[in-house]
Amino acid sequence: MEYNLEVAELEKKYSNFHLKHINIKLPKGKIIGLVGENGSGKTTTIKSILNLIKYDKGNIKIFGKNTNNLTKIDREKIGVVLDDSFFAPILNVNDINKLMKKFYHNWNEKYYFEKVKKFNIPTNKPLKEFSSGMKMKIKVLCALAHEPKLLILDEPTNGLDPIFRYEIVDLFADFVSNKENSILMTTHITSDLEHLVDEVIFILQGNIILDIAKNKIDNEYGIIEILPENISKIKKEDYLKCLKYKNIYYILVDSRLEFQKKYPKLEIRKPTLEEIMLILVKGE
Repeated sequence: MEYNLEVAELEKKYSNFHLKHINIKLPKGKIIGLVGENGSGKTTTIKSILNLIKYDKGNIKIFGKNTNNLTKIDREKIGVVLDDSFFAPILNVNDINKLMKKFYHNWNEKYYFEKVKKFNIPTNKPLKEFSSGMKMKIKVLCALAHEPKLLILDEPTNGLDPIFRYEIVDLFADFVSNKENSILMTTHITSDLEHLVDEVIFILQGNIILDIAKNKIDNEYGIIEILPENISKIKKEDYLKCLKYKNIYYILVDSRLEFQKKYPKLEIRKPTLEEIMLILVKGE
């Protein structure tokens, strides 16, 4: 299998935070969602991959090369969306097009303006007058319009209205449809990943607590809702974690089939990614 991104045993230590043992393998044609609450280490991971911060340990390869050995052409094949970076506020959409044409050999002006029109982005209005959602639209379009092979996206749907979030997810699915391109995206809006990602990595306090194929979640994981007086009837070794919320216990299991065999009278259903994250983070 060929990988567009490989992260091995990545570590980064701050005085009050430690990112450790981060391993990611992103194959061509696939999308991985890096999921966790704010402050869990998602952005530190992204910035380490992009060499925006110096990490302490580990090895990172993009397109099979160590990141320190990437050429200018290699770097042009990486599309990036970061939450804390943007163009100068006095620029407008037309100004951005002129700038990007100078920086990228493969800048697709036609694609850029087609999407600008489709998403109703004003062309002469300065960015300082844009909403946060409109700014994110421009970031995403710029990341896609220079025809990259790898997209690295930090909270790309943050601040977007539900309609554009749906449209942007469709853009990402189309991006990887050629089986050559890949996406690594962080998010805390797990609903955006439900029908998009191939693999989900849950991160908590700098540690990966679950790395799992999305189809395994769909086919095997389960949620049981049970009253407190009945929780003692379920053996602790038969579930991963449970969370009490509004006098109901939500129990997470990694095999619906096996659990159903042991407890045939209990109703079990497929969990959402949000439920899994909540139970893994807050559950016992």
